[in-house]
Amino acid sequence: MPWSDTFGVVGLGRMARALLLPLLDTGLVARSDVSAAVATEASARRLAEELGIQVSTEAEEAWAASVVLLAVKPQQIEAVAPAAAAGTVAALAAAPPGRVPLLISVLAGVPLRRLQALFPGRACVRAVPNTPALVRAGLTGLSWGEGVGENRREEVRQLFAQVGEVLDLPEPQLDPFLALTSSGPAFLALVAESMADGAVAAGLPRPLAMHLAHRTMAGTAALLQGQELHPGELKDMVTSPAGTTAAGLRELERAGLRSALIEAVLAAAERSRQLA
Repeated sequence: MPWSDTFGVVGLGRMARALLLPLLDTGLVARSDVSAAVATEASARRLAEELGIQVSTEAEEAWAASVVLLAVKPQQIEAVAPAAAAGTVAALAAAPPGRVPLLISVLAGVPLRRLQALFPGRACVRAVPNTPALVRAGLTGLSWGEGVGENRREEVRQLFAQVGEVLDLPEPQLDPFLALTSSGPAFLALVAESMADGAVAAGLPRPLAMHLAHRTMAGTAALLQGQELHPGELKDMVTSPAGTTAAGLRELERAGLRSALIEAVLAAAERSRQLA
């Protein structure tokens, strides 16, 4: 069902475009109802032509929308807050009775309490989508601020469901969620690169090694999920006594890969808490 809201986007980078395009393509949001704000005139012209929406360097109109997706860099949040005030007044004036303007933030590490302090007059949602959302295979964690009713929640879930799986989480769980799902793709990319490097060292040409590493990771994820296997079960399935996999696993354990990945997730979660 199409949204009845106007839709503002403040910051129109890759993630914001990945979230916006499915809404436009499916008709959930009409292009004529979207206003976006970006930093430069050149970007505004390029994105307006690319997406068929109104894009400007002036943020007031985007902030006047009844739903605003905030997708700037976290360190820019203080700079964009003043422009939000006048727009939010306009959004409040235009809102039907009982329907509070909504702010959806995808800023890493910015907690709901800070969003609600910087953007009074709006009900706030904190969303943590991960990079695979760019190919509609993402994971998004959602935490709800005060005043976000169930109808609004379902609309926000519908937005993020266009790019993958959606989970409602208590806000304290967003830090480990971010560490696993948002930082995790970088950790896995490093594993894929390292495996390909090993295959090159063993004699494969690099393009083939990269292709095989990517396909191996994708196939393994599909098998784990499709058959609901514990990772240890899959490891045992492919490990023969005194075989090649056993020899490789021994080296990984000797090098501390398991511990290193655990500590990487813990460090990312702690950094997210520090940013808050």
